[in-house]
Amino acid sequence: MSLRATARIVAAPGGRLPLLESDGPLALRRTRAVTGGPDASRVTVVGAMSAPLGGDRLAIEAEVRDGARLTVDAAAATVALPGRLAEPASYDVRLTVGQDAELHWLPEQLISCRGSDLRMRTRVDLAPTARLVLREEQVLGRHGEPTGTLATRLTVRRGGRLLFDQELAYGPGAPGGWDSGAVLGGHRAVGQLLVVDARTADTPPPPRLLGETAVLTPLVGPGYLITAVAPDARQLRAVLDAALAEARSRETAPAA
Repeated sequence: MSLRATARIVAAPGGRLPLLESDGPLALRRTRAVTGGPDASRVTVVGAMSAPLGGDRLAIEAEVRDGARLTVDAAAATVALPGRLAEPASYDVRLTVGQDAELHWLPEQLISCRGSDLRMRTRVDLAPTARLVLREEQVLGRHGEPTGTLATRLTVRRGGRLLFDQELAYGPGAPGGWDSGAVLGGHRAVGQLLVVDARTADTPPPPRLLGETAVLTPLVGPGYLITAVAPDARQLRAVLDAALAEARSRETAPAA
């Protein structure tokens, strides 16, 4: 029997959380905000059971109302496992960020275990003055095992207009060449960090390499994407953190 669960978060100004609704394996806990000041709120996702398994339908919805600031992180990685049902599992993330609001969506890694089949979809709707920092990390197989099947799609709209739309697929059934030297080059951890901020619209960062395995790509709009690969989850996080720190230092550096 498959599992269906939807967890919901609503953040309001003043650090308030009018709605914090856990469901099934998605347990939500209010935790202490370490950034953003006294008006910011933070929610940590705690896995209450093994999921997603084959056939499961999981979802998280988060709304950040006008002027609010929210960080959502996780206590542990999400592990996609094979289940009794042959059909794929799905994990949908739906995020809405209002005017002058800010969302830092920083989950832990998604681990695609051998024999699993997961479809993950993330949809973000931003107001024109909303700010977003969104991190996604995928680990293709546990130590010493091949990856399962994983397909992801990230779509971001700003002011109702499409800003970013990307699909990725790995593992059995994915298009040929997904693990080639031109894509992963033997690495088994891949991630991206998306930053959208109207305050950088007049000074977009130039495209460039960030170290040996990361690249920054500006969007056609006020934002940029950092994409990285690495041998494992620990090194991937280090690459993304360093890339973001470098990108932000260049944003704030005085003009020559």
